[in-house]
Amino acid sequence: MKQIVVLAVFLATSAVTSVSAAEFVTFDPSRYSQEVTECDRLASHPDDPFKLAPGISEGKVDLAKAVPACLEAVTRDPKNPRLNYMYGRVLGYAGRGAEALPYRKAAVDGDYPQALFVIGYITLYGYNFQPKDVCQAGELLRRSALHNRIAGQLGFPRYALEGRFDSCPGVRRDPAEMLEFVAAARKQFGSDYYKGLLADAIEEDLKRLVK
Repeated sequence: MKQIVVLAVFLATSAVTSVSAAEFVTFDPSRYSQEVTECDRLASHPDDPFKLAPGISEGKVDLAKAVPACLEAVTRDPKNPRLNYMYGRVLGYAGRGAEALPYRKAAVDGDYPQALFVIGYITLYGYNFQPKDVCQAGELLRRSALHNRIAGQLGFPRYALEGRFDSCPGVRRDPAEMLEFVAAARKQFGSDYYKGLLADAIEEDLKRLVK
């Protein structure tokens, strides 16, 4: 019953159309230095498609080395969104999320795909000193989907179907576009069983809205 109510509200508050295509975006890393820094070696995220060094999971990041290395890198190249993202990442892990805010913003302003999803996610919940802003989170998560981040392509539709962005008139929630997000995600994750289950559930709900 709850799911039916959510879908009904979604229909009432969304611009439902089946003719507009998703305008996917290709990030061009060549606009910024591709020099592999010590920050890259110490702080790259495993899921970042534009990382320049093998990714390191959160629990294995050597913060004592990564924080100063990323500070040095971003000081030398302050407009590079990759470096800003990584510096914000390690500051957050070090419990210094408030200090990370301007670096997170720089990464987002540079349209860095990994940052769009991560910052969108922590903005949705207000994690790690990031001010909670559901509508801004919706915009960032949708942008991450347009930048071909699987997490955004599955996460944004799921959150939208839950009604998270119902009070956000500026957040586009077009079921047809979101079906394209899910299809694009499938091309990337292939036969992954668990992602496939989530994609199936999202598609079933979205297809009810475009009939």
